[in-house]
Amino acid sequence: MTAIASANAVAEIAALIGDPARANILSALMTGRALAAGELACAAGVSPQTTSGHLAKLTEARLLSVEQQGRHRYYRLASPDIARAVEALMTVAAAGVPRHRPAGPKDEALRTARSCYDHIAGRLGVALAASLCRNGRILLADGAGAITEDGWRFFAAFGIDPGADPRSRRPLCRPCLDWSERRPHLAGRLGLALLSRSLELGWVVPVSDSRALRITGAGHRGFVGRFGLSPDWPQGREGAQEF
Repeated sequence: MTAIASANAVAEIAALIGDPARANILSALMTGRALAAGELACAAGVSPQTTSGHLAKLTEARLLSVEQQGRHRYYRLASPDIARAVEALMTVAAAGVPRHRPAGPKDEALRTARSCYDHIAGRLGVALAASLCRNGRILLADGAGAITEDGWRFFAAFGIDPGADPRSRRPLCRPCLDWSERRPHLAGRLGLALLSRSLELGWVVPVSDSRALRITGAGHRGFVGRFGLSPDWPQGREGAQEF
């Protein structure tokens, strides 16, 4: 049975996330990778000692989990639920009062393709979701998703089996609202499988110290040829009418 969170409990979690240093720590961990305390201190922009206190609070609140390897401790988001909460806050923040800050190359890289915990986001993620819906391989509606019979055959030919772990509590396929594009990309076990396979094929490569994903030449050809994305999808035109 799921416990009902009280208003005080919600306020406590919101206060934890509301600190700028802790928000930066959570954002850095949206890559899905575990990071050492020193790496998170750089992301937070505070001293290692101050970071240690922040990490203790986030771990105690079960927002983070920690793994000990030798002398080092590595932190990651405690669950996909935490990642969804952080992404939802990013969506709300992006829709807020505009900040007069000029966009730079890093901003454009994140908007083009990035990891959202363990799935693909940005224009690439939205374009993939739109194309898969348009070609009848998945169905997305009312916050839920399903894979069609043709979709199962398509994904098997691509080398993935999203249903390989039926014991998983994670949804098989679900939409996740993209904070930069304001349209859905794919999450759930299917989203994880698509990102993992794209990394395995060398279609996307993680950018160091960033959530951004660099799309290789093979990736551009593969996403257009196999997934049916239009050649001008990086301009954000793909999927504008589908949802």
